[in-house]
Amino acid sequence: MIDTLLIANRGEIACRVMRTARALGIRSVAVHSAIDRHARHVREADVAVDLGGAKPAESYLLADRLIAAARASGAQAIHPGYGFLSENAGFARACEAAGLIFLGPPATAIEAMGSKSAAKALMETAGVPLVPGYHGAAQDFETFRAAAEAIGYPVLLKAVAGGGGKGMKVVEREAGLAEALDSARREAQAAFGDARMLVEKYLEKPRHVEIQVFADRHGNCLYLNERDCSIQRRHQKVVEEAPAPGLSPALRRAMGEAAVRAAQAIGYVGAGTVEFLLDARGEFFFMEMNTRLQVEHPVTEAITGLDLVAWQIRVARGEPLPIGQHEVPLRGHAIEVRLYAEDPEHDFLPASGPLRLYREPAAGPRRRVDSGVAEGDAVSPFYDPLLAKLIAWGESREEARQRLLAMLAETAVGGVRTNLAFLRRLLAHPAFAGAELDTGFIARHREALLPPRRELPDAFWRLAASAWVRSETARRREDDPQSPWSAGDGWRAGLPAQIDLHLSCQGVERWARAGDDIELRGEWLSCESGFIRDGGFADESAPRVRKRLRAIRRGDSLYLEWDGELHAVGRVDPFAETEAGHAHHGGLSAPMNGSIVRVLVAAGQKVEAGAPLVVLEAMKMEHSIRAPWAGVVKGLYCREGELVGEGATLVELEEA
Repeated sequence: MIDTLLIANRGEIACRVMRTARALGIRSVAVHSAIDRHARHVREADVAVDLGGAKPAESYLLADRLIAAARASGAQAIHPGYGFLSENAGFARACEAAGLIFLGPPATAIEAMGSKSAAKALMETAGVPLVPGYHGAAQDFETFRAAAEAIGYPVLLKAVAGGGGKGMKVVEREAGLAEALDSARREAQAAFGDARMLVEKYLEKPRHVEIQVFADRHGNCLYLNERDCSIQRRHQKVVEEAPAPGLSPALRRAMGEAAVRAAQAIGYVGAGTVEFLLDARGEFFFMEMNTRLQVEHPVTEAITGLDLVAWQIRVARGEPLPIGQHEVPLRGHAIEVRLYAEDPEHDFLPASGPLRLYREPAAGPRRRVDSGVAEGDAVSPFYDPLLAKLIAWGESREEARQRLLAMLAETAVGGVRTNLAFLRRLLAHPAFAGAELDTGFIARHREALLPPRRELPDAFWRLAASAWVRSETARRREDDPQSPWSAGDGWRAGLPAQIDLHLSCQGVERWARAGDDIELRGEWLSCESGFIRDGGFADESAPRVRKRLRAIRRGDSLYLEWDGELHAVGRVDPFAETEAGHAHHGGLSAPMNGSIVRVLVAAGQKVEAGAPLVVLEAMKMEHSIRAPWAGVVKGLYCREGELVGEGATLVELEEA
């Protein structure tokens, strides 16, 4: 019997599991770190238990604290979500020893597939095609060097216990192997507590197609169709869809049956995913098996009408699967995008900070949003920067794509950088509309997906000034409706009515004059399209059509829509400007909040251009700060283990 369920996770997956638990009449228990005390998953739970600490190693990765939390809250079962301890065999065994039901596979199955090396050996025995590579026990550099040379560059380093792109590095030539191996090992140790690596051939232009499998304790196992997860950045998925475009029924069956054989070979129970690389000839190669629920499971739920978390609970209770393979539905098409706090313009570096503005798409049929945040929450540098998943279903792929574009147009985020505009460009790209998918999609279409920022035109600044004045007026009216100062029309005795403002946006400052040819109602600005045609001013003979743009005020920032993107506009404070001129000349700053993993140089040291200076860890991944030029280190302003904020000066480098 399960009447109370502890979710050993955070963010959107914790909220999603709670939703099904609530529907089944099961109490949900949240656990949280010290800095997650007021997080959304905590607010939505029936019971919350504080694990303490901040980093995952101090909270969500502590099995004994999670089990103690389950006992203290009266939970009979633990759902691990994904990430953290979801694929940790020791945690599964500890749950069993404590008399708790683990909503995942047996520890033996996790061990068999949790080690990528062991899993590939199993698949080789089972006759499943493998990508050429080395998966052995020896972990010395010379072994990896020899294996990479035998395989042929480029090669892919992967953490044996990894997933989600952590501990994964592409190496183009032997000269970069040692540094990449060291960095991948550190990432793997930080994320999974296991620094072991494997290496395999890096395939050019493959598709990433995965099969959702499900097994019960009665020997039944089936596959719930497939997902295409080829659109990736930094080896992490960005867009997922089901079914995979262009996959024939025969190939779907062949991949599905291979995935079921893989699961049965290890006595699998519960939800799992077998991942394959699919080449242009239709040949598929086993990559790995994720012994847990996947981030992208909603697209499978959308095309089957099934609740996979409900199935996990039923299987954990000992019930058989409710349907057989021939009864698995396949209806329409579903696409999911992952909304991240990250900066696409700077290699998708994770972002952190307060969500001053957060708006999700309106609810409706064939639309779904799985999120773990709300406006006012903070994005921490210690955890994955995923904010939400937006999922759209359609009778056809094109219908799902258009519906998802509409959902993205309704979404608004301010306070942290996100990939929202990038996702809109990606879904609108003709190659994506034509289902021309492979894992190199983003790199191949980089110019269109990541265009250089254009200078904001005069029309933008005039709209910004007008919207700012009207938002100030609205504030005054709320505070004191009778005050004559709430008019905000710029009237001055004996002088023309005008208001000039000193504004800033994207690091640019401009003086702009507010006009009277727009209106602001609520959070929508209405203006004539003739006024903003081509980003400038149109002639008076042009047709004049009223157009609505978002103009949302939050505190000292105005978020104004322009070219399909929200831009944060602020009013310049001359006193703050004066205080900001203290930066070190030649100073290299932190691109995000994080912790210093390694300091690789010393004051007075000479370095070459491109040399790594400092390694920063954020969102469970490492980022190297490199010398932009050859020079001498004049000063170090950080030390290993120190937490630093975005923009903090780390190294002062004098150019040679």
